[in-house]
Amino acid sequence: MFLWFLFLVSCLSDQMMVYEVEKITYEEVETWVSQQDVYIEGDTIIIQDTGQDAADIWVDHFTQPGNFEGVDILWVIDPSGSMVNDRPQVIAGIGDMIAALPAADWRLAIIPSDSGRAKLVQEFPLIPGDDAVDAENQLNTTVTGFLEAGFDAVKAYITENSYSPTWMREDAALLIVFVSDEEEQSNVKFPSALDFVNWISNEREYVFVSSIVNFRTSESECNAPAQFEGKRYMEAADAFNGQKIDICAEDWTQGVADAGSQITQYDYWELTHIPIYEDRIYVFIDGVPNYDWQYIPAENRVYFNTMPEDKSLVEIAYYYQ
Repeated sequence: MFLWFLFLVSCLSDQMMVYEVEKITYEEVETWVSQQDVYIEGDTIIIQDTGQDAADIWVDHFTQPGNFEGVDILWVIDPSGSMVNDRPQVIAGIGDMIAALPAADWRLAIIPSDSGRAKLVQEFPLIPGDDAVDAENQLNTTVTGFLEAGFDAVKAYITENSYSPTWMREDAALLIVFVSDEEEQSNVKFPSALDFVNWISNEREYVFVSSIVNFRTSESECNAPAQFEGKRYMEAADAFNGQKIDICAEDWTQGVADAGSQITQYDYWELTHIPIYEDRIYVFIDGVPNYDWQYIPAENRVYFNTMPEDKSLVEIAYYYQ
């Protein structure tokens, strides 16, 4: 994985210095870090300030989603027998997403990862006002078959299903959530996850992908065998900076809500930590300092007076303890 645009923030007196680092690998970053007074937490570089106001600096960041009229959502569910025990959590997860979605123009369909069955699904999608009960009814009707080939199923539903064009919109954003306890197996039409990424990217201007799958054994909550790790699904999610949720996790709520939040533009950002100095918060939009915002301490949020533009990278740096 590459860090395309990374800002290393340090403090000199009362000034904030920002340095652009051209694309480098995580390994190169870690080597550089070992020689500096910094450390990595997740994918964020934290600079340890050794000055008189000694405190660490945290950088929250997000990419502003596009401004689109509507969102078509596909939940692609593994229909095999091993998924039976996961169905209650799948239904709850869809319900959580519906609850988190804005009251806007979204439509949500549930299809199986079996392409032969996916191209035959004729169910009207869920719409605002529907809930987890409606999701359960649709899942029980549509998720049939046995194949675990989510990429093939998406293509079959979009291009071969006679019903999908009646509700899917070419000018809407597309959010896909894959759910499976086994590896993706569309090896003929899509030899690699990148092949699927390239294909779906040509279908819509705005595409979002999240995956609820088995993680590698060392990271999974259920220690699933290595052959069941959903690598291809996770690679597709990574390509779109989407959510990856351990299917064995007891609670999918936050991850599913975050997957849904990808389609909502941000007019504020809740900070990860509480700033020590409220007058030393720094905002950058695509690397350019921005001052058109306000910080509300009671909510620990930065509100943008002017909405950041579509697809812009927003970074918020501040001291924290």
